[in-house]
Parts: sequence; C-alpha cells; structure tokens
Amino acid sequence: MPGRLDDKVAIITGGGSGIGRASALRFASEGARVLIADIRPESAEGTLQEARERLGEQARRIEFQACDVASEPDVAALVARALSRFGRLDCMFNNAGVVGAVGPLAATGVEAWDRTFAVLVRGVFLGIKHAVPALRERGGTIINTASIAGLNAGAGPSAYSACKAAVISLTRSAAVELAPDRIRVNALCPGLILSPMLERGQSTTLGDVLATAQPWPEAGLPEHIADVALFLASDESRFVTGEALVADGGITARGPGVFARDNPVGKAIANNVSKSLRERGADPARLAFDPGTSGTGE
Repeated sequence: MPGRLDDKVAIITGGGSGIGRASALRFASEGARVLIADIRPESAEGTLQEARERLGEQARRIEFQACDVASEPDVAALVARALSRFGRLDCMFNNAGVVGAVGPLAATGVEAWDRTFAVLVRGVFLGIKHAVPALRERGGTIINTASIAGLNAGAGPSAYSACKAAVISLTRSAAVELAPDRIRVNALCPGLILSPMLERGQSTTLGDVLATAQPWPEAGLPEHIADVALFLASDESRFVTGEALVADGGITARGPGVFARDNPVGKAIANNVSKSLRERGADPARLAFDPGTSGTGE
C-alpha cells in the first residue's frame, strides 16, 4: 500500500526529540525521505536509533545534519544538503524550539529575550526564506510549530507566547505571499504536550497532571502532533493554507489559564523547568534561559 508521503522529501528541525522525533518517524513510515536537524548530535542519534528499532529498512530514509536554526549559514547549508542528497524538497517543517526566557518581564534579561526570539522566530523566518527557492520548483508545504501560547495569554511564559504569536502572524503573511507559487504555509498549535521540553528527562507524574489539564482525558503526546503534521505535509491538505491548526485536547475551548496564579498544572511545569535550569547552573529567578536546548525539538 503506498504511503501518504511517497517520493516526498522533508526537512524537520528539532528532529532530535519530542514532536520533531515523532514526526520524523511518522513521515519516514509514510514513504518520505527526511533530513532531521538538531543542535545536539546526541539527540539526533537517539532519533536514528529509534528509527532503526521501529522502522527497519525504512530507517535509512532518515538522515541528520547539525544545525542551529538561529544561524543563517546553518539553515542555508541544511536546505542545500537536502537538495544535494535527495534532489528536491517538498516540506519544510520549522519545529525547533526552546522554553527560553521565563519569569517576570521586569526581571527578564535582554540577552535571554533576544535569544528566545532568535530560535523561535528568526529560526522560522530563516527556514521559510531558504526553503522557498527549492519549493517553488514544484510547489510544496511549510509547517511552522507555533503553540496555543500564541493564541491565549496564560498558556505559556510571556516571551515564549510572544514568539509563538509572531510565528502565527508570519505564517499567515507567508501563506498569502507564497500561494501563487503553490506553496502552502500553515502553523501547528499544540497544547500541553508531554515532551522533553516540559519533562527535561525527569521522572515525574507530569503526564498525570497534563491529563487533567484539558477536557480530553489523556496527556498530549508528540505522536498526536506528528499525525497532524503528516496531514499538513500530505496532499490531503492541498487546499489548506494560512491556518493556525490547534491540537490541544480542547484546552483552548475551555480556556487555558495554564500559568494563572495557583494553577497546579502551571506550577508542575514551572517546577520541572526551573529544576532543570538550576541543574545547568542558571538562575530561574533572573531569567533563566537554557542555552543547552536551543534548536531542539518542541
């Protein structure tokens, strides 16, 4: 039975973990050749190893290139590698992300703010910029990972939320500009997803907490978002462009308020992130940007 992405080539940034890893595995299982990018080779190797264990011969469809999505030379080289290795590009999935600056705005450092925007917004812009010339040849699709935090106050830290709102706006502008070239541009807006960006590899009951955070009675998983990304990458969504597609278990329908005062879900997430930052030598009270994750998957 033919796959939904047979003969297509995709780049997925942040492919070393979370949504990026799940999407790489899903795309490859549906016939795509996938170039994953991540700033951490060890994370990418985890994706490649999981592909070998789960996909068998299809694991050879996934390859890796190191990339900091905030660096234009890195992103340009990434697209060039896809073209030289596979001869074409059909899907650019700008997924790499970080938590970035957390804490009160008045206590947030400018460097932390700028680095958050560099990864989450400049990284998306660069992915679009360098993918477009390759996609114009036969049309294609661009997928940008945004978030419900870009749609609602209280669904994420302030800097992260501002970045994701910018990604949604950029997605809509790009969709209008690129439609004549038959390039579709859409944003994915996940809700609370049980991924390394929240867990930070710690053994917690965060999954149980997230399962109660939205009307749907189970925690959001990277695989849930990968299925939506597959739809956007496939020809099944050929009339869908300029959308911010929400996949959140109904949390925005009810109203998020995840980081509202005294919300136990927000506290659980914040505690996990703060613990990780302290372990890496950062001071969460002063901004707390975690540079070790820049360019990793959402």
